[in-house]
Amino acid sequence: MKAVILLSGGLDSTLAAEIMSREGLELLAVNFKTPFCLCDRHSSNLGCGSNARRVADSLGIDLKIINATEDFLEVLQKPAHGYGANMNPCIDCRILFFKKSRELMQEAGASFIITGEVLGQRPMSQFRRQMSIIEKESGLEGLVVRPLSAKLLDPTIPERNEWISRERMCDISGRSRRPQMALARDLGINDYPCAAGGCLLTDPKFAGRIRDLIDHGELDMQNINLLKSGRYFRLSQNAKLIVGRNEDENKMLAMLAKDGDFIFEPQDINGPVAVGKGAFAPDLLHISCRIVARYCDRDGETYADISCRRLPDDDGMAIRSTHLDDEELAKLRTLTAAT
Repeated sequence: MKAVILLSGGLDSTLAAEIMSREGLELLAVNFKTPFCLCDRHSSNLGCGSNARRVADSLGIDLKIINATEDFLEVLQKPAHGYGANMNPCIDCRILFFKKSRELMQEAGASFIITGEVLGQRPMSQFRRQMSIIEKESGLEGLVVRPLSAKLLDPTIPERNEWISRERMCDISGRSRRPQMALARDLGINDYPCAAGGCLLTDPKFAGRIRDLIDHGELDMQNINLLKSGRYFRLSQNAKLIVGRNEDENKMLAMLAKDGDFIFEPQDINGPVAVGKGAFAPDLLHISCRIVARYCDRDGETYADISCRRLPDDDGMAIRSTHLDDEELAKLRTLTAAT
């Protein structure tokens, strides 16, 4: 008997994989990549995919990593089932991943799918009603096995047909991770990075930035990566500024900047790199330089010389800029909905 397991590499999916591997099933793991996994925040090339790879290798099961970014961004802009507390389209996200898992299940000749979901753990997508909606709309009614909560849910087709043993399943529910941690100890699992998982879209500040991109028709991967790499300022309907917070972000912003973007850098003093995108009239160039000056090491000086140039080959200019004080910056953040 063959099954597809959704494997993030976090604690819950690791436990589900371990439990089901002991059922003697042939498992095929699938990991979905989007820009918003918290595991991905500081390791954009690996993220949860590397965690899933580690778990799959330890269990001797095949892993398929699917980049679902393009489809997910479409869902994110107009989720049929709405958003959670912030910009998290949890129900539509699960439907998307389940549909892709069903396609993989059919291609691989598998009979059902497995997830590490826990009843009542996530308020928008892991209660009975939402689980039922997700299964129905993804074409997987009765074919989703959730080993961690199976004893609290109606028997699935695999259980009713005795393809797997319901008695070996668990009855975990709620948001506490203590039962899973205890189970991990019992199963001899001691290494589980990203134990609680998570999504950047549930973060209020980041969600506000994503809403701003959607409202201005600017939701694409370059802008998303910029949002993850600095302070964010909406200067006008057609211009925004992203300012690095540390050396790593400065390097990332310089790398992400494209032809037509503006680069702002302090001269002769330490400070941030900033990227401006959009239509920058002279007044916005000056405001941007003042913002950059605010975050420079000025050694008591009230001004800083900030260079600004437009990529790829603008000679640019240096603007001597007085820094914005905290009150001015707060007003600008309010005005521009910066986060």
